[in-house]
Amino acid sequence: MTDASDATPTTTSGASPRFAEALTALGLGELHNRIRRFPDATRTAAEAAAAIGCELSEICKSLVFAADGVPVLVLMDGASRVDVELVRRELGAEKVTRAKPEVVRETTGYAIGGVPPFGHRTKTRVLADRSLLDHDTVWAAAGTPHAVFPMAPKELVMHAGATLADVREQTA
Repeated sequence: MTDASDATPTTTSGASPRFAEALTALGLGELHNRIRRFPDATRTAAEAAAAIGCELSEICKSLVFAADGVPVLVLMDGASRVDVELVRRELGAEKVTRAKPEVVRETTGYAIGGVPPFGHRTKTRVLADRSLLDHDTVWAAAGTPHAVFPMAPKELVMHAGATLADVREQTA
């Protein structure tokens, strides 16, 4: 998290410096002006949806799991839960579990609650649940628990290098 005293031209948008640099490197500099920063945390999908004024399903959660010990990022709509068994099958893994907070930070460069869908410290396999495509725009974290950005889901999936999959938990 940055404050006004350490803001630079690439961080004045409210995004983390790492994510701001990733946007510029990807040719997405115009997104800097669309990032919304909130005084209260938008760490959870519900907090983000309430702050933005959008549907919970219009939030894109970036969740890190460990598939046979190897980190994998799953992009999921904010109203749904990831079915780890479906992730396991999709990846052909023996075991899939939630990654520990230190693994999330080490892999992505961000803390839980602020992980964006791309612009990570390391190259990680990414799965995106097809439910994200149900919307014209989704909102994702911009590298801090206080900042989010809007993007068309197909564009977000492309920039994340994600494979589309059906990995959401089905409700009875």
